[in-house]
Amino acid sequence: MGLRTAEEYKNGLRDGREVWIEGEKVEDITSHPKMKVGVETSAIDYEMAENPKFRDLAVAIHPETGEPISRHYYISQNAEDLIKRHDLIVEATRQGDGIIPFTKDVAGDSLNAVLITCRSMGNEVYIDRINRFYNHVRNNDLSVACAMTDVKGDRSLHPSSPDQEHPDYYVHVVDKNDKGIIVRGAKGHITCAAYCDEILVLPCRAMREEDTDYALSFAIPVNTKGLRQIVRPYRYHQGPLEFPNDRPIRSQTESWIIFHDVFVPWERVFLCGEWQYAGAMAYNFSYSHRHTASCYRLAMTEVQLGLAIAIAEYNGIDKISHIREKITDMIIYIEMLNSLSRASCLEPIIREGVALPNYIISNLAKYHFAKNYHEFVKNVEDLCGGIFITTPTYKDYQVPELKEDIDKYLSGIKGTSALDRLKIIQGLKTTINADDEVLALHAEGSLQAERMTIYGEYQKRLQELKRNAEKIVGID
Repeated sequence: MGLRTAEEYKNGLRDGREVWIEGEKVEDITSHPKMKVGVETSAIDYEMAENPKFRDLAVAIHPETGEPISRHYYISQNAEDLIKRHDLIVEATRQGDGIIPFTKDVAGDSLNAVLITCRSMGNEVYIDRINRFYNHVRNNDLSVACAMTDVKGDRSLHPSSPDQEHPDYYVHVVDKNDKGIIVRGAKGHITCAAYCDEILVLPCRAMREEDTDYALSFAIPVNTKGLRQIVRPYRYHQGPLEFPNDRPIRSQTESWIIFHDVFVPWERVFLCGEWQYAGAMAYNFSYSHRHTASCYRLAMTEVQLGLAIAIAEYNGIDKISHIREKITDMIIYIEMLNSLSRASCLEPIIREGVALPNYIISNLAKYHFAKNYHEFVKNVEDLCGGIFITTPTYKDYQVPELKEDIDKYLSGIKGTSALDRLKIIQGLKTTINADDEVLALHAEGSLQAERMTIYGEYQKRLQELKRNAEKIVGID
């Protein structure tokens, strides 16, 4: 089939999956008022493929069949391919008003991680299985959630440690037969899983020999029996206190996925007991996904910068020198991120026939945006002033006598209205929040994870620098 329409994507989600939000079981996530916002946001990827304006960016040609496919499922071979994928993720996030569609880009990252690991193992059975599954996703234009982060329990202990309170903190095999495996456990922080077609499970860490049952990778449809999702509350509607906005709300969900003795057929299993490769599979995912994160963070912060410039002008402070310094700092933040994320594509690493963004540069990009995002936000908040948290609500504005006072006293420079100023502040409140600051720190790996990767990948270069320095001072 190759490509699906946005409507075909949505129709495929009406399959009896078990999803809960705010204590309520969802019967149809495409129409449920608390879930459909995420569905509509993720549908952007499908809409872009239908739109002539974005089709060349969103669609690639299958190298074997010549059929059109989603660019997210085109296996990059060189820098040019990576740049196109980079530009697609950035543009898709812009189309989402700063929110990434997410159900295909993370799919490509996770599929490539499994493919590279299976090829490096030289396991022909696993290679055949992942090739078949990759083709299944590509040919049917499916959406895939990557379930990587286990709930972990005591994080100082390994998965199989007898000191863990129970053995199910990490997803693991509890039984096997000639048809497949039975798995139990839970994964957390899984973005968009409630409205994907498939769940692709990866190990989240390196394992020891004792952890054999936890060295596991497999794929299952989201409506598989025994699979339960608990979705955290998120911004799915415009509240009565918010000023009206005709643009659609864009947001994404995070799920806790519970595996209640779920059956997985052997043809969907890509790692089962090969503990030596668990860490490699996790790293192979992070190499790509941290670049993906840099792409969408670029578009997100562009929105915030635009709002910050607007509020500075409305407040009449945009020409003050220290305000311009803050705006310049934000420009530097965004352009540094843009330069690093693009540079990682221009110096790719080829692993098992797959071009990946340069490991060191992509981790530098992720580290830069995560470490410095709080300073970026502080500058935005400083431009707003105290009104950022003390504004009247839309309910106040609807009372005629209060509206008269608000219009008179809360306008900015001459020619701007109080209503427009309040809308800008509301926009900043919805794009800058505690959830997003935590997301910047911990999604796609913590700051320490990026530092460890940068240091580890730089070891060969460090030794070269050391040997050169020794030659300079006369040490043979």
